[in-house]
Amino acid sequence: MLDSSRKTRRELTRKDRLLAGLVGAGIFVVFGIAVWLTPDPRGFGTHQQLGMPPCTFRTLTGVNCPHCGLTTSFSWFVRGQFQQSMQANPAGLMLAVVSVLILVWSIVVSVRGAFVITHEPGRVFLIGFGIWVLVSIVIWSLRLFWKQI
Repeated sequence: MLDSSRKTRRELTRKDRLLAGLVGAGIFVVFGIAVWLTPDPRGFGTHQQLGMPPCTFRTLTGVNCPHCGLTTSFSWFVRGQFQQSMQANPAGLMLAVVSVLILVWSIVVSVRGAFVITHEPGRVFLIGFGIWVLVSIVIWSLRLFWKQI
């Protein structure tokens, strides 16, 4: 008797498999850059080592934006310093953990030639990204509130 999931599973085209592999390669490159960077001890500003300007929001308001510290958080994460990663930006730690999961998923999909876990990865990624943005804004708001107490 054939497994019903095998009947409905669609084999991916070469293009789909390549795209999944490129997603994984992109995440691998991001982690490689994070290894190369030295985490800024302030908890933000690590991205400036890449030649980028300081955060415009922070420059104008004196307050960190919701995503200040993401690069620093990734840089601590790849070093296994999860507490420092969390302190730099909890949303950055969340994104780094999810990125590891997506990296593994993309490798499995590329090798297997079929989607696993979901048959609509674009939709899952879009919804997941929206949730991450909302969570990062909530975390930012809470950090602002607690800083004022």
